[in-house]
Amino acid sequence: MKKSEVGTLILRLFLGVSFFIHGVSKFQNGIENTIGWFDSLGIPGFVGYIVAIIELVGGLLLTIGFGTRYIAALFVFIMIGAIWKVKLAAGFMGNGQGAGFELDLAFAVMAVYIFLNSKSALSLDSKLFSKNPQ
Repeated sequence: MKKSEVGTLILRLFLGVSFFIHGVSKFQNGIENTIGWFDSLGIPGFVGYIVAIIELVGGLLLTIGFGTRYIAALFVFIMIGAIWKVKLAAGFMGNGQGAGFELDLAFAVMAVYIFLNSKSALSLDSKLFSKNPQ
């Protein structure tokens, strides 16, 4: 097993669990609050449902390594949207009134890496869809 496989696994697990927790939080804090917040940003409220479900279900799927490339791509788009619509004005480190976009950018970069390296032997995808299972 290559060190890069282990590194990809660690990134995938961290990112999957992180997004799962963010998805759970959106539902625990009241999905209606999330919908209202999206509306206040000028984003249609139904997008809040979509983002929350992608974070929740996608986080679980990424953690087990199923649909890795597709989930990682969705996470990149979510993070780009979060940076663009919410965090960019506060700058990289924040402005004292709100968080900056450094964490969102870090999550996006991790997701890009996982997207580009989704053929990991340490994922469910490789066990189910590989022509030469290891």
